[in-house]
Amino acid sequence: MAVCLLPSFLRTAFVFSCIMFIFPALTESQQTGITRNYQFDIQKTNVTRLCETKSIVTVNGQFPGPKIVAREGDRVVVRVVNHVSHNITLHWHGVRQLQSAWADGPAYITQCPIQKGHTYVYNFTIVGQRGTLWWHAHISWLRATLYGPIIILPKLGVLYPFAKPYKEVPIIFGEWWKADTEAVISQALQTGGGPNVSDAYTINGLPGPLYNCSAKDTFKLKVKPGKTYLLRIINAALNDELFFSIANHSLTVVEVDAVYVKPFATKTLLITPGQTTNVLLTTHAQYPNANFFMEARPYVTGQGTFDNSTVAGILEYENPKSFSSSSFKKDLPLYKPTLPDLNDTSFASNFSGKLKSLANAQYPANVPQTIDRQFFFTVGLGTEPCTHNKTCQGPNGTKFSASVNNVSFVLPTTALLQSHFSGKSKGVYASTFPIIPLNPFNYTGTPPNNTFVTNDTKVLVVPFNTSVELVMQDTSILGVESHPLHIHGFNFFVVGRGFGNYNPAKDQAGFNLVDPVERNTVGVPPGGWIAVRFLADNPGVWFMHCHLEVHTSWGLRMAWLVLNGNLPNQKLPPPPSDLPKC
Repeated sequence: MAVCLLPSFLRTAFVFSCIMFIFPALTESQQTGITRNYQFDIQKTNVTRLCETKSIVTVNGQFPGPKIVAREGDRVVVRVVNHVSHNITLHWHGVRQLQSAWADGPAYITQCPIQKGHTYVYNFTIVGQRGTLWWHAHISWLRATLYGPIIILPKLGVLYPFAKPYKEVPIIFGEWWKADTEAVISQALQTGGGPNVSDAYTINGLPGPLYNCSAKDTFKLKVKPGKTYLLRIINAALNDELFFSIANHSLTVVEVDAVYVKPFATKTLLITPGQTTNVLLTTHAQYPNANFFMEARPYVTGQGTFDNSTVAGILEYENPKSFSSSSFKKDLPLYKPTLPDLNDTSFASNFSGKLKSLANAQYPANVPQTIDRQFFFTVGLGTEPCTHNKTCQGPNGTKFSASVNNVSFVLPTTALLQSHFSGKSKGVYASTFPIIPLNPFNYTGTPPNNTFVTNDTKVLVVPFNTSVELVMQDTSILGVESHPLHIHGFNFFVVGRGFGNYNPAKDQAGFNLVDPVERNTVGVPPGGWIAVRFLADNPGVWFMHCHLEVHTSWGLRMAWLVLNGNLPNQKLPPPPSDLPKC
């Protein structure tokens, strides 16, 4: 009776939840290579933060959104129904999407958006991955509230390469705006200036006690003495890299971007938007009679404005000697961690340099030792002329822009993957993306007088199974800045990094081809370069972009087109019948 009184989209979610509840959970022996079904209803939900209530776009009314849990080898099927006026797509960040490019999700790259009242089913299998990834909206700035964790457990009978933790806890950093983020980016693109910044950072959707009117909205991690906890940390913030630390505690990094790494201890970690980091937190052996702040604040390298604030959660110990129903004391001393300076690039570089693949027999680092194609991309900001004889709010009356090899990518109105598969690419994209800068200059020295970019929709075509080496070079145009670059559809090995201009004659000699870290998102150092290698073994069209959302909006993005191989399992399958139409 009660179900019938609910709105239609809630009835769907309720019935689905009931089905999941009525049928008992599958036993471990039944969970090898099973299909995991999820129902995602995109809907508006009123949420109150910082003493103000706003209507935000959510999945199933949850903020952050629901977690997806699967084992390596499982098939994941997510039925997405859009009940809001915004067009929607979802991206499963870091999932390899082997032969499932139609499920990758970036709007106008692999699919057209899901319009109001329409449904699309994302269908993919987790192949050769285990750890923490995440999902988020991949259109405009809607991922400000549409995001959640993906937890990939090892196959049955396969242990973690570290001691099994007592408990696992997702820790998701985000940003909170009092304003409508769609209005924020729309205004910035119209005026050509920088967008307004967020009003707060969040941990699991909560800003914490360091913001006004926010003490009750504080994430609290309640722990027992002498236990080890696995924290699955995700940076879902739109525009900020973050430092994170827990007062009086050390963290042991064991995995990044769903790939195990050689463990190392650190008091503080750095995590860019798009990245995930699993850490082990071992609590004090005895009840410490104190509480501890867990804090995150930005790592800042650019010259623009930013949210200069700190989000805090609280680590609370359970008192084993307490016999009351509530064993957590609120009047204990509260210790704060010491975080690096906002612009501490030295810490950022040292932390990144500690990340190494396990590179053992069970988890080898299959780094391409020989290279078929080498590419050199400049990444950074630029400008474009103000339109309609107006004065814009960018540098010297221009509009802010951003580019890769001076091409500011223009999203098409038809999805690239559909155009490629149907053989109707004419007028949609050109296969002429430059493999090196067309106008070389001193990339980290005095910037050129002409800072204008070109605007186009170009892709870079590579044959199937090409071994690729890509160097990404930051530029000093409008100031050096760190850029977290994400490549869809692939993991890559970070074989080299440095500051200044990349010099192949000397820098290649220092490449790590033995145990480099394997990732899907990596920060290009401010005023420096990063070198990655990967095997183009996944046919389809794959987006590559800066994961600072403002830079993506300004055009710091491009697409790789990987052609089919000769064998049936090396070819892109046909699109699903419910693929959204543009």
